[in-house]
Amino acid sequence: MTAVATVFRVATTRAGQIAQEILGPAFGGRLVTDRYAGYNFVDVHRRQVCWAHLLRDLMGMTERDDVGAALAAEMLLEVDKMLEWWKRIRDGTLSRPEFRKLMEPVRARVKELLLESSTTAAKKTAGMCQKILDLEPALWTFVDVEGIEPTNNAAEQAVRPAVLWRKGSFGNDSETGSRFTERILTAIATVRQHQHSVLDYLLEACVAFRSGQPTPSLIAHALE
Repeated sequence: MTAVATVFRVATTRAGQIAQEILGPAFGGRLVTDRYAGYNFVDVHRRQVCWAHLLRDLMGMTERDDVGAALAAEMLLEVDKMLEWWKRIRDGTLSRPEFRKLMEPVRARVKELLLESSTTAAKKTAGMCQKILDLEPALWTFVDVEGIEPTNNAAEQAVRPAVLWRKGSFGNDSETGSRFTERILTAIATVRQHQHSVLDYLLEACVAFRSGQPTPSLIAHALE
């Protein structure tokens, strides 16, 4: 999902190769995702790791019976500050320079706690903290780069109708069906994203096809 379009791909695997095919070998944008290793082909400085997923990881750590629980609880306190300031960024009551300044000690403290957890906590917690540390620059891209969100909630919401459709229909049995599914989902999601009528677009597309005219663009108005 981007500011211009929401694109679906139906595949038999979630391997990183699929993401590379969608984004292209020369991808130069920034990617907001969970920690799935299939996205590791994108430089860590061009990524933002979803804080909604990270929060679930940290809360899971607090439920374990080891020193990592207390350290994760401390991290959550720092994250609470971050989220409160981010709300103020969204409503315009905090400037971005002020936000960056406020975040400096938060970033330092979170890194310090992750380092401590990676060496003193039980194996499961220590391993997770080390994996998060490997992506540490990607925790804060949204702080440094305007226009980047701290979560991939928008994409999660966009994919939900597709997940429900697959659950109710049991997926596709053919290559043709897979291509139809990804294309109709792409069309519907992108049209809705720009607050246009899905029915009007589909009618326009059908009329264009029957009359031998070019398919109407999903994104032309977004690029004007």
